Amino acid sequence: MQLSDLQLLYEYNYWASAKILLAATNVTQAEFVAPASFPNGSLRGVLVHIAGAEWVWRLRLDEQVSPGALLNEADFPSFMDVLERFQAEESKMRAFLARLTDAQLNASVTYKNTRGVENSSIVWQILTHVVMHGMQHRAEAAAILTDLGHSPGDIDLLVYLRERG
Repeated sequence: MQLSDLQLLYEYNYWASAKILLAATNVTQAEFVAPASFPNGSLRGVLVHIAGAEWVWRLRLDEQVSPGALLNEADFPSFMDVLERFQAEESKMRAFLARLTDAQLNASVTYKNTRGVENSSIVWQILTHVVMHGMQHRAEAAAILTDLGHSPGDIDLLVYLRERG
């Protein structure tokens, strides 16, 4: 994979997240934390999980730090708290991606998962995983938002590519 390909995927990643976050501005606090039939339990849980996964992987790749846990949903009581985390993490990830070289992209990195087990993976594969993982959970958030009457609209890659021209 080339760096330009990965940068395109991250532009898409942040476009799709922005659509989800924009739709989420319309929900009430009660709707934001209401139980949902998805593994992360609520719209807040899904969004915190997405932000947490990006945070963990960026720390592992950019700072060589392996956190022992994902972000705690309780630390984000309101939508604005989650939004601020998304914005801060996007800025940090963009800065990391801007510094990456093709050689670094194809290098192997060793890290510990949240259970302390050591693993090694290729950087571009990890970064691609982050986008795909985010897409899975954005689809869950989109379903919750749609059920609440606030559909984010289409968040497909091809829709993004057509919109950007």
